[in-house]
Amino acid sequence: METETILLIAETEASRIDAFLAANTELSRSKLQKLIRSGDVLINGSTCKPNAEVRIGDAIRIRFEPETGDALPEPENIPLDVVYEDDDLAVINKPKGMVVHPAPGNPSGTLVNALLYRFRELSKSGGEIRPGIVHRIDRLTSGLLVVAKNDAAHEALAKQFALHTAHREYLCLVHGNLKEDSGTVDAPIGRHRTDRKRMAVTEDGRRAVTHWRVLQRFGTETLLDVKLETGRTHQIRVHMAYIKHPILGDEVYGSASSKLGLSGQALHGYRLTFVHPRTGEAMTYTAPLPEDFTVALKKLGGRIPDELFDTNSDKGES
Repeated sequence: METETILLIAETEASRIDAFLAANTELSRSKLQKLIRSGDVLINGSTCKPNAEVRIGDAIRIRFEPETGDALPEPENIPLDVVYEDDDLAVINKPKGMVVHPAPGNPSGTLVNALLYRFRELSKSGGEIRPGIVHRIDRLTSGLLVVAKNDAAHEALAKQFALHTAHREYLCLVHGNLKEDSGTVDAPIGRHRTDRKRMAVTEDGRRAVTHWRVLQRFGTETLLDVKLETGRTHQIRVHMAYIKHPILGDEVYGSASSKLGLSGQALHGYRLTFVHPRTGEAMTYTAPLPEDFTVALKKLGGRIPDELFDTNSDKGES
């Protein structure tokens, strides 16, 4: 059986590599210990011991044999909204409802299946189940993500997200009227203690930071511009619910019912900024709101300021 390699870029420091990997992978502690002892865990290209320190920005590669029976994703002819592409990367506007990569319950029809059909080469740093995937977006969240076509681009892009030099901005409609015009939620996120499919703010979770500012107020709803500093699972949804302003249409952390006719949560990744891994050029891309979000906003009497969609990256193929 071929081995699989996963790349992680450390966003935080840790006193031991084994503890870091246990918190950032789905592999068991016993398996991680064996991988470290066998030289299959590399920190910045070098083997390590279980008590090796991890520093911010370290590139950690894990080589292991995937579980038997895990089917590899197959190419599928699924339409993609490709905002930009070149030999190193592609920027995709993911529609609401599409899962990013195969997982239990979603073996096909994912973004990865579509990418395998569309592109000849994708990076392998994310593993065979997640080729090309540098970062993710929830199934019911629409918006931009960058895909790597080779391992060098993947590592460079992943490091930007880990060091917070790449930026993701979202628009969302939330319940209620926030008192302040802007703010920051700095609260750790981990698995919910009783419902393992949900995330929650927990004392032993990983640090999560979300910055928000009010764009428009509608009395019982508010339009926010949200900027992620970290990238935890369901981060914006969990943090908005934590401050008692859940996202409209969020059936997990809020309420699925909405008088505005939303098909899912009103959350859209509209802006993505990063540095091109080969040229060093600053790249900024935007994606317009999906139709149901636009209709909901119009029903509230709101509009999106045009300047939010100003971009300096208007070249590329589609």
